[in-house]
Amino acid sequence: MDLTIGTIIGDFILIAGSFLLLIFLVKKFAWGNITSILDARAEKITNDIDEAEAARKKAEELATKREAELAGSRQEATTILETAKETAEKNKAHILSEANQEALRLKEKAQLEISQNKEEAMNSIKGDVADLTVNLAGKLLSQQLDSEGHRQLIDRYLNELGDA
Repeated sequence: MDLTIGTIIGDFILIAGSFLLLIFLVKKFAWGNITSILDARAEKITNDIDEAEAARKKAEELATKREAELAGSRQEATTILETAKETAEKNKAHILSEANQEALRLKEKAQLEISQNKEEAMNSIKGDVADLTVNLAGKLLSQQLDSEGHRQLIDRYLNELGDA
């Protein structure tokens, strides 16, 4: 194959013409479709980016709202816990106060009963001692004395002993 300048120039013109014709045909018939497809794709990508940004903002808002609600719940739980502690302390103080009052009342009642029992025992002992003393004195003196007179004498003597 002989390559000459004429053949090279002819081939160049033919190739350049074919290329220009191909560009013209592509521009006339396919370029609109290609650009519309590319524009649609660009618009879809832009919409997807905008939707993703909106979804991200919404997620951030929801996260912020959830954090605020969680903080509110924590505060409410803390308040409930503090209220429960205060109520427990008040109840504890009230129960202790009632228990102390009940203990004091029972102590006073017991002291009153002890005092009454002591007085009853003393009266009983006075009577028994008076009777024994009269009997003993009567036996010692070999005579029966007036019991009422001796009883008064013994009561007076026991009262003097009790005061001393």
